[in-house]
Amino acid sequence: MNFLKTFVAAGLVAASTTAAFAADITGAGATFPFPIYSKWADAYKKETGNGLNYQSIGSGGGIKQIQAKTVTFGASDAPLKAEQLEKDGLVQWPMVMGAIVPVVNIEGVKPGEMVFDGETLASIYLGKITKWDDAAIKKLNPNLKLPSDAITVVRRSDGSGTTFNFTNYLSKASADWKSKVGEGTAVEWPVGVGAKGNEGVSGNIGQTKNSIGYVEYAYAKQNKLTYAGLVNKAGKPVQPTVEAFQAAASNADWAKAPGYYVILTDQPGEKSWPITAATFILMHKDATDKAASQEAIKFFRWAFKNGGKAAEELDYIPMPEGVVTLIEKTWAAEIKS
Repeated sequence: MNFLKTFVAAGLVAASTTAAFAADITGAGATFPFPIYSKWADAYKKETGNGLNYQSIGSGGGIKQIQAKTVTFGASDAPLKAEQLEKDGLVQWPMVMGAIVPVVNIEGVKPGEMVFDGETLASIYLGKITKWDDAAIKKLNPNLKLPSDAITVVRRSDGSGTTFNFTNYLSKASADWKSKVGEGTAVEWPVGVGAKGNEGVSGNIGQTKNSIGYVEYAYAKQNKLTYAGLVNKAGKPVQPTVEAFQAAASNADWAKAPGYYVILTDQPGEKSWPITAATFILMHKDATDKAASQEAIKFFRWAFKNGGKAAEELDYIPMPEGVVTLIEKTWAAEIKS
């Protein structure tokens, strides 16, 4: 199943002739959490009659739209630093956590059979490793029959929080990557074919033999893509599992992070998945449309309270209860009603 680019579980609902219309909730941004936001929106619509119109356009677009005040909330997997939040009059919090996985399309290779380390992944994306039977790949995968074909590298073409976390990880794993490319929602890619959104990368990998890309794990599962394992900071090969994502996420100290700015890549721990990430919501502290702002907060409160099971079913990690309590205090203190 491929996800639609935009879902509209919307429809403005009039409760009675005297009641006001329910405010429509509009949001835009990250493709990383789109599968779970879509699922939450459907359930919320059934329960409350209130809808959500979320455009899955990439984190860069989400940040631009909330700064321009064209949506009630923006969504980004690349958190903004406290100074930027202050400058733009925004409040930010983590909504859910997930993970980014390398995906390949190589004949005869099944999900989880292949393993990469950060250095090798960086070398592929730097264009230093160009064939599947390269010695570095074979060393990590001695039991796999790898073709001598050229690697087709697929990466994002849009401003992307998935790219931010992927390149942040590569910068930690490879000094060469850090000095030549670095990290960001958009970077100067040395090689590769660009695709828009997690949706675009998933589609491209599915159709292109001998390709490699990176997507949020839910997309790999939903599109039945061949994901690969990774060697983590502790030197252990790990598979993308909820347990491995949780092991990485457990290191987060949200309470001490201004604006909840926490990056979860390359965390210590033998079981930690190396490219784990949170995805964030951005809202104006003093919104022009306060009714819409309050409707959005109601939706997010509902999702924290009722959305954990749905998140886990898609292999996302719900925010811990203690962190949700902190976030609710932030709403009360910083968002004007």
